[in-house]
Amino acid sequence: MLNTGNPVHEESILHSLRRISRAIDLYSRHLAARCNLTTPQLICLRHIASGPSSPGMIASAVALSPPTVTGILDRLEARGLVVRSRHPQDGRRLVVELTDQGRKLLAEAPRPLQERFAHSLARLSQEEQQAMDETLQRMVAMMEAEAES
Repeated sequence: MLNTGNPVHEESILHSLRRISRAIDLYSRHLAARCNLTTPQLICLRHIASGPSSPGMIASAVALSPPTVTGILDRLEARGLVVRSRHPQDGRRLVVELTDQGRKLLAEAPRPLQERFAHSLARLSQEEQQAMDETLQRMVAMMEAEAES
């Protein structure tokens, strides 16, 4: 017999998921209105601010695919926020750096949503973090399974 679950919990979980989605959407709109940036662009800028980096290193550090990072860098460079140049010792490699305009925009930009979340998450006990991680991993697996069928 199929366990249909508890309708109260199901509705509460779905409501929480909608609230998470809405919080991400609202943050994205705020970031776009305030800085004309997307969240992935902001995350890439923040990584580049830590020092010159290659596109591949940026992709790895921010967990985006290299083609996605290339597109982001194209848009950031077109706006004058970053500059790509050849590595001084190895001309085959590219180096990405912030421009003065990029540093100024980054100084005015809000912290990424996930950074604020990570700060709050760090205040939880290891057990609470583990329980949340396990639950979210199960939810992701459930959603991915639904998307595949």
